[in-house]
Amino acid sequence: MSLPYLRLRQICLVAADLSEASRMIEGVLRVPVCYQDPGVGKYGLHNALFAMGGTFLEVVSPLPGVKDTAAERYLSRRGGDGGYMFIVDCDNLEARRTHFEAKGLRMVEDLKAGDEVVGSEAIHLHPRDTGGCLLSIDRHTGGADMMGGYFWAGTHWKLKAAAPSERMLLGADMQSADPEGLARRWGDILERPINRMSDGVWEIALDHGFARFTPLLDGRGEGLSCVHLGCADPEVLLGAARAAGLFIHGDGFDLAGVRFKLVRLAVAA
Repeated sequence: MSLPYLRLRQICLVAADLSEASRMIEGVLRVPVCYQDPGVGKYGLHNALFAMGGTFLEVVSPLPGVKDTAAERYLSRRGGDGGYMFIVDCDNLEARRTHFEAKGLRMVEDLKAGDEVVGSEAIHLHPRDTGGCLLSIDRHTGGADMMGGYFWAGTHWKLKAAAPSERMLLGADMQSADPEGLARRWGDILERPINRMSDGVWEIALDHGFARFTPLLDGRGEGLSCVHLGCADPEVLLGAARAAGLFIHGDGFDLAGVRFKLVRLAVAA
């Protein structure tokens, strides 16, 4: 029997121009689009998904001509492209739903497996209750196998997935005027302890990945501000980012409104 788990599976960005954001991700991160989900059209969105090992990076944009979508409001509130959603998966969604109800957390979406959704379930919590960004807690048919079934990525995503040794999402930062308070709120929601990393920086460790909470770094307000990307070849990605004219940091670059911090993946013995 596998142990219970709670893991980072997907980070979603929002961009005004889906084609441009997708082109930059493909060119700089060196991963192809693995799927575009027609199901997000009901939210007034279109998207592109990128598979990195058993984790996923998504970009969503408002559909042309569709007004007053949550994504459009987010773009307006934060002054442009940026982080939008942090998605974890677990094996005990019923217990977590009960916990959310007991805490009085609003569930803006409670997707159960059925005719339209096959083998995956998700609970989206109201961002005013979570803070930070939109938080989703999922369960998938792949179970403990991160390379197993993942409905949101279609049925053939593994054919275009970067290997876990080449690319893997490791975590994300949420900037806040009160990082400790936000970390404690997420810790209570996810039933995980928080750890002080340094002055003003707190972290929740997951069975894969982490959520980190930092002070405000810019004038854009609270939100998902940084993606930690594990990669086998950070020098190649930095070179591609320079060639694309992106703003470079010592260990990463800015892309689609967030900072990508590159972490070299360990080479298996």
